[in-house]
Amino acid sequence: MKPRPCGCKGCRTCLICETLYGAENLKLSLQLDKEKGYVYCPFCNKAWPGWDIDIYKQHPDHVGEAINYAGILIVPEFITELEESKLIQGIDEMPWDISQSGRRKQNFGPKTNFKKKKIVSGTFEGFPEFTKYLQDRFQTIDLLKDYQVIEQCSLEYDPSKGASIDPHIDDCWIWGERVVTVNCLSDSVLTLTIYKGDTKKYNLYCADEYYPIVTNEGRIDLDFHNKDKTMLEASKPSKEIDAIIRIPLIRRSLTVMYGEARYHWEHCILREDITSRRVCLAYREFTPPYLGNGIHQAIGNEIIQRAKQFWNHKVKYKKEYDEKVINFY
Repeated sequence: MKPRPCGCKGCRTCLICETLYGAENLKLSLQLDKEKGYVYCPFCNKAWPGWDIDIYKQHPDHVGEAINYAGILIVPEFITELEESKLIQGIDEMPWDISQSGRRKQNFGPKTNFKKKKIVSGTFEGFPEFTKYLQDRFQTIDLLKDYQVIEQCSLEYDPSKGASIDPHIDDCWIWGERVVTVNCLSDSVLTLTIYKGDTKKYNLYCADEYYPIVTNEGRIDLDFHNKDKTMLEASKPSKEIDAIIRIPLIRRSLTVMYGEARYHWEHCILREDITSRRVCLAYREFTPPYLGNGIHQAIGNEIIQRAKQFWNHKVKYKKEYDEKVINFY
């Protein structure tokens, strides 16, 4: 099915295409048993029974029996209110592209084809200069030491459009094990459900072709020579739990997903959990085959070098605007 004017295509829908373009019958219906809900607390790093995300605010006076859940790091107040304000100002000074399920996006990174597993640098030439301090600050987080950003994507979730994102696992052929998000403007929730499907989906089988650099305890270990389990094996849950995990995406916080949460659980953002405008910056790194002595290090090095560039967005987009005006006349 061709993309609709709102940006949705296939089974993806938003409030606009559901009401104006007859896509109501395509709307994804998730049957989630809220009785199985557990809310992750960033202060004790445990998940507690319940669905309402405010449960984490009860810390340390939680109620019920907690479960351990591996693969999540939340850093509250990663940026200040002033930094958030300036960040959003810069983002809104750049053009947005429409995306699926009621979202808008700004994407800076190499051109990828996940089905054919091909990547080219294309027109990628780095990132907006006003976002550089975020990447610099990553290095103050132990879990993000040596984290080399090769993609930065701004995503806008607007409740008036019914914005959401369907359950998925970020591609495992090209994007590495640490998935980073900086959350702005409002709180939201990441909802995770265990994945038991085909490993061909999401290129999940590729995670059996490289080794982890993060331990289940959240420590960095770059000694590949002593690895006895692949990424997929090492991150496998030690105990299967019948639960739905709710991760608080706290305003101005940093969230890192890795290991078990990254490779064995699908994550989504439900429409009901977008109550006001939310903008997040999502970051990706390469998988090991594109790093160091990996078999694809040549193209990996080229893209990493481009990713070290930062440019003035006002100059860049003024030039593009001027060129459009000249071409028009």
